[in-house]
Amino acid sequence: MLQHATLIEPGLLNPEQAFLTDDSQTILRFAADALTAGMAAALVTLVEIRGGAARPLGAQMAVREDGLYCGFVSGGCVESAVAYEAMEAMRSGHDRTVMYGEGSPYFDIVLPCGGGITLTVHNLRAVQPLLAVLNSLEQRKAAGLRYSPGSQTLVSTHNGQTGWVGGDFVVNYRPCTRVIVYGHSLEAHVTAHVAKAAGFDVHTSDSVDPKTALLLIDDDTAVLLLYHDLHRELPLLQCALAAQPFYIGALGSSRTHEKRVAALAGAGWSPEDIARIKAPVGIFPKARDAHSLALSVLADIAAVRHARLSAR
Repeated sequence: MLQHATLIEPGLLNPEQAFLTDDSQTILRFAADALTAGMAAALVTLVEIRGGAARPLGAQMAVREDGLYCGFVSGGCVESAVAYEAMEAMRSGHDRTVMYGEGSPYFDIVLPCGGGITLTVHNLRAVQPLLAVLNSLEQRKAAGLRYSPGSQTLVSTHNGQTGWVGGDFVVNYRPCTRVIVYGHSLEAHVTAHVAKAAGFDVHTSDSVDPKTALLLIDDDTAVLLLYHDLHRELPLLQCALAAQPFYIGALGSSRTHEKRVAALAGAGWSPEDIARIKAPVGIFPKARDAHSLALSVLADIAAVRHARLSAR
């Protein structure tokens, strides 16, 4: 049932943000930990966007019965009110749907983006669906949650596209983007440091053992070859081409890349395979200092990853 957005009443337990995060795995873990500890918890999901919005469809918050919450469904302008709605839902024992911004027929909190959002608030009744998703993500496998407003049930499901499926809403979760940085250069060191700060799952190595590389590469992985030695990078580069990561980048000038292309062609790689390599790597050319290069490369990885997920 659609509810109006309520105001926080004085004298009642007020919501409080536990910590800042928009990471799906962290949000689900927060809710799962609450249930495991014997606390009630609710999962809030952004299920409709009208006009502009600060967060994508499927964005979530987790709210505990004591008012602590994490996650975002907007730019921060409605989260406290949403957490209060979740607390009210837990007190009533019934799920609810809430609208904010454009199109809301009830009390309206104006969103700065000028659009409108619809949220579902689900009282979590079992921890198993959350643990199933978390376990899959820890194994670097995609997973999903399927919420049925009619029956007020939540179940884990296989990988699928985020959105409405009939009368149910499905949220798809992908493993954290993994970035493997190969090389013993200053560029490799700085890029790994910046990638960690950006929240990527970062692995560094100066190994040229293809077998070791294969164990880490999956289709949610970006591989960066930041060597100044074409001879050392070629075995790993061929391994990356065979393993099908979503991104392969290699350090060097256009002249260096011409030599790389010739070497790979001589080893039997097709033009289509070789074209998958981003070289010179990064979104802007001739980034000659290590920090600019790191920003350039990681921005390119993020853009490719976003486009890939949006196309699913």
